[in-house]
Amino acid sequence: MYSIQELQSIIDKAVKGTSYPAEPKELYEPIAYLMSLGGKRLRPALVLMATDLFGGDINDALAPALAVELFHNFTLMHDDIMDKAPLRRGKPTVHAKWGDSVAILSGDVMFVKAYKMMIQVKPQILADVLDVFNATAIGVCEGQQIDMNFENRGVVEVDEYLEMIRLKTAVLVGGALKIGALIGDASKQEADNLYQFGENLGIAFQLQDDILDVYGDPLKFGKQVGGDIISNKKTYLLIKALELAKGDDLIELKNWLAKPDFNSEEKVNAVRNIYNNIGIKDLSENLMQSYAQLALDNLDKINASQENKSTLMDFADMLIKREH
Repeated sequence: MYSIQELQSIIDKAVKGTSYPAEPKELYEPIAYLMSLGGKRLRPALVLMATDLFGGDINDALAPALAVELFHNFTLMHDDIMDKAPLRRGKPTVHAKWGDSVAILSGDVMFVKAYKMMIQVKPQILADVLDVFNATAIGVCEGQQIDMNFENRGVVEVDEYLEMIRLKTAVLVGGALKIGALIGDASKQEADNLYQFGENLGIAFQLQDDILDVYGDPLKFGKQVGGDIISNKKTYLLIKALELAKGDDLIELKNWLAKPDFNSEEKVNAVRNIYNNIGIKDLSENLMQSYAQLALDNLDKINASQENKSTLMDFADMLIKREH
């Protein structure tokens, strides 16, 4: 069995070894630029990991794994346009460097190239692999739209938020694993169990991300702590706080949410104190752990040795205990 780090390294080497046409350079340079910015390469590593779990050859999974990475970065390119984000991994975003029109068109080509790589699987599993990839792509887009809808809504329920992060974040984790399982000739049931492992782990991952945004160490988190509070982002923490806060805490929280002008550090500290008063961190961590446990329960159902499952267990452990 390969380690997570070995699989990430294989993917990174393959990404760096991928070349794009020289012309038109305005179309292809942005793709090469975005792909060169790095990242953890975890999603494509999951494709290889799942193939390896069932005794398949990871070389058969390399092109589909790169397809997953291309698709993921395509969504980031378009998300950055929608969010008007100036930076991605500490560097100017594609739309900031080349403009919105170029970023839209380059993203479209990334999606097509992802398909070209995804179809490089054995003919007998092509239809099943494309079914998973199509459902994943649609789910991610649905999740992004629902997330944008939340910005214009006063009240969002916890169940709605969990469904949004399932679509926006978790289906890609599950989809990457299921595609890898199919390449490794897993049975439909085994592939479905691995998909559920990934989906539940993806939800846990996003909940942990929400917690770190409020409580993370700024030196380890890698981005501004409290960004979700500053932007009034409807995360589980805020949704639950609005549900549970009473009296002065509720009045103060609503005041901070309504203020158009404020000192960012003051707002983050004030809202974090309200969260502390009503135990939001513990509630969030408990929910995150419950999804992590569901993921491990799904992994237990898979008929493979504990040794073969160890890389996936390490991956789950890494995601849940991470500090950035």
